[in-house]
Amino acid sequence: MPNFSQASLDQLKTCHQKLQLIANAAIKIFDFKVVEGFRDQADQHAAFLAGNSKLDWPNGNHNQNPSRAMDCYPWPVDFSDHPKNLERFVYMQGVFLAVANSLGIKIRSGIDWNQNQDMRDEGTFRDYPHIELDKSEV
Repeated sequence: MPNFSQASLDQLKTCHQKLQLIANAAIKIFDFKVVEGFRDQADQHAAFLAGNSKLDWPNGNHNQNPSRAMDCYPWPVDFSDHPKNLERFVYMQGVFLAVANSLGIKIRSGIDWNQNQDMRDEGTFRDYPHIELDKSEV
Protein backbone atom coordinates (compact mmCIF):
# COMPACT_ATOMS: atom_id res chain seq x y z
CA MET A 1 0.00 0.00 0.00
CA PRO A 2 1.32 3.48 -0.82
CA ASN A 3 2.26 5.88 1.94
CA PHE A 4 3.38 9.49 2.19
CA SER A 5 6.99 10.61 2.11
CA GLN A 6 8.15 12.98 4.83
CA ALA A 7 8.02 15.85 2.33
CA SER A 8 4.35 15.08 1.61
CA LEU A 9 3.56 14.81 5.33
CA ASP A 10 5.22 18.18 5.95
CA GLN A 11 3.06 19.82 3.28
CA LEU A 12 -0.07 17.99 4.39
CA LYS A 13 0.38 19.36 7.93
CA THR A 14 -0.16 22.87 6.52
CA CYS A 15 -3.58 21.88 5.10
CA HIS A 16 -7.04 22.09 6.59
CA GLN A 17 -8.07 19.01 8.58
CA LYS A 18 -10.70 18.07 5.98
CA LEU A 19 -8.06 18.01 3.22
CA GLN A 20 -5.91 15.86 5.49
CA LEU A 21 -8.81 13.41 5.89
CA ILE A 22 -9.26 13.21 2.13
CA ALA A 23 -5.54 12.75 1.47
CA ASN A 24 -5.13 10.08 4.14
CA ALA A 25 -8.02 8.07 2.69
CA ALA A 26 -6.98 8.62 -0.95
CA ILE A 27 -3.39 7.42 -0.41
CA LYS A 28 -4.82 3.98 0.39
CA ILE A 29 -6.26 3.88 -3.15
CA PHE A 30 -3.78 5.76 -5.34
CA ASP A 31 -0.15 6.81 -4.83
CA PHE A 32 0.43 10.57 -4.97
CA LYS A 33 2.67 13.26 -3.54
CA VAL A 34 1.43 16.37 -1.73
CA VAL A 35 3.53 19.05 -3.38
CA GLU A 36 2.12 22.14 -1.72
CA GLY A 37 -0.34 23.19 0.94
CA PHE A 38 0.14 26.63 2.48
CA ARG A 39 1.79 29.28 0.30
CA ASP A 40 3.38 32.33 1.84
CA GLN A 41 3.26 35.74 0.17
CA ALA A 42 6.41 35.24 -1.91
CA ASP A 43 5.37 31.79 -3.15
CA GLN A 44 1.83 32.90 -4.01
CA HIS A 45 3.07 35.98 -5.86
CA ALA A 46 5.57 33.83 -7.80
CA ALA A 47 2.78 31.36 -8.73
CA PHE A 48 0.62 34.27 -9.86
CA LEU A 49 3.39 35.81 -11.99
CA ALA A 50 4.21 32.43 -13.55
CA GLY A 51 0.55 31.93 -14.54
CA ASN A 52 0.15 28.96 -12.19
CA SER A 53 -2.48 30.80 -10.16
CA LYS A 54 -5.17 33.27 -11.18
CA LEU A 55 -5.06 34.88 -7.72
CA ASP A 56 -2.33 36.94 -6.11
CA TRP A 57 -1.59 37.07 -2.38
CA PRO A 58 -3.63 36.98 -0.11
CA ASN A 59 -6.62 35.91 -2.20
CA GLY A 60 -5.77 32.26 -2.91
CA ASN A 61 -7.05 29.27 -0.96
CA HIS A 62 -3.41 28.26 -0.46
CA ASN A 63 -2.89 31.51 1.49
CA GLN A 64 -5.02 30.70 4.51
CA ASN A 65 -3.53 28.97 7.48
CA PRO A 66 -4.40 26.14 7.51
CA SER A 67 -4.51 25.99 3.74
CA ARG A 68 -7.89 25.34 2.12
CA ALA A 69 -6.12 23.98 -0.98
CA MET A 70 -3.40 21.51 -1.83
CA ASP A 71 -1.50 20.57 -4.96
CA CYS A 72 -0.73 16.91 -5.56
CA TYR A 73 1.08 14.88 -8.21
CA PRO A 74 0.40 11.26 -9.05
CA TRP A 75 3.46 9.30 -7.97
CA PRO A 76 5.68 8.63 -9.72
CA VAL A 77 5.07 11.49 -12.14
CA ASP A 78 6.53 11.47 -15.65
CA PHE A 79 6.33 14.89 -17.24
CA SER A 80 8.00 13.57 -20.41
CA ASP A 81 4.88 11.57 -21.35
CA HIS A 82 2.24 14.31 -21.54
CA PRO A 83 -0.85 12.24 -22.50
CA LYS A 84 -0.17 9.54 -19.88
CA ASN A 85 0.64 12.21 -17.31
CA LEU A 86 -2.67 14.01 -17.89
CA GLU A 87 -4.61 10.75 -17.63
CA ARG A 88 -3.00 10.01 -14.27
CA PHE A 89 -3.80 13.52 -12.97
CA VAL A 90 -7.44 13.10 -14.03
CA TYR A 91 -7.60 9.66 -12.41
CA MET A 92 -6.11 11.10 -9.19
CA GLN A 93 -8.70 13.89 -9.15
CA GLY A 94 -11.43 11.27 -9.58
CA VAL A 95 -10.11 9.43 -6.53
CA PHE A 96 -10.14 12.70 -4.54
CA LEU A 97 -13.72 13.45 -5.60
CA ALA A 98 -14.93 9.95 -4.71
CA VAL A 99 -13.15 9.95 -1.35
CA ALA A 100 -14.39 13.44 -0.47
CA ASN A 101 -17.94 12.45 -1.40
CA SER A 102 -17.74 9.34 0.79
CA LEU A 103 -16.60 11.53 3.70
CA GLY A 104 -19.33 14.11 3.09
CA ILE A 105 -16.81 16.83 2.23
CA LYS A 106 -17.39 19.13 -0.75
CA ILE A 107 -14.32 19.92 -2.83
CA ARG A 108 -13.48 21.63 -6.09
CA SER A 109 -10.86 20.39 -8.50
CA GLY A 110 -8.60 22.48 -10.71
CA ILE A 111 -9.75 20.45 -13.70
CA ASP A 112 -13.43 21.21 -13.11
CA TRP A 113 -13.66 24.67 -11.57
CA ASN A 114 -17.42 25.00 -12.13
CA GLN A 115 -18.05 21.52 -10.68
CA ASN A 116 -20.34 20.36 -13.48
CA GLN A 117 -18.39 17.13 -14.13
CA ASP A 118 -17.35 18.35 -17.59
CA MET A 119 -13.69 19.26 -18.03
CA ARG A 120 -14.25 20.46 -21.58
CA ASP A 121 -15.85 23.78 -20.60
CA GLU A 122 -13.12 25.11 -18.32
CA GLY A 123 -11.47 27.42 -20.82
CA THR A 124 -7.69 27.64 -20.92
CA PHE A 125 -6.83 27.53 -17.21
CA ARG A 126 -6.66 24.00 -15.88
CA ASP A 127 -4.79 23.30 -12.68
CA TYR A 128 -4.38 19.51 -12.75
CA PRO A 129 -2.66 19.18 -9.33
CA HIS A 130 -5.13 21.45 -7.48
CA ILE A 131 -7.86 20.43 -5.02
CA GLU A 132 -9.61 22.85 -2.68
CA LEU A 133 -12.40 22.85 -0.17
CA ASP A 134 -15.69 24.14 -1.50
CA LYS A 135 -16.65 27.56 -0.14
CA SER A 136 -19.50 25.88 1.77
CA GLU A 137 -16.98 23.93 3.87
CA VAL A 138 -16.10 25.68 7.13
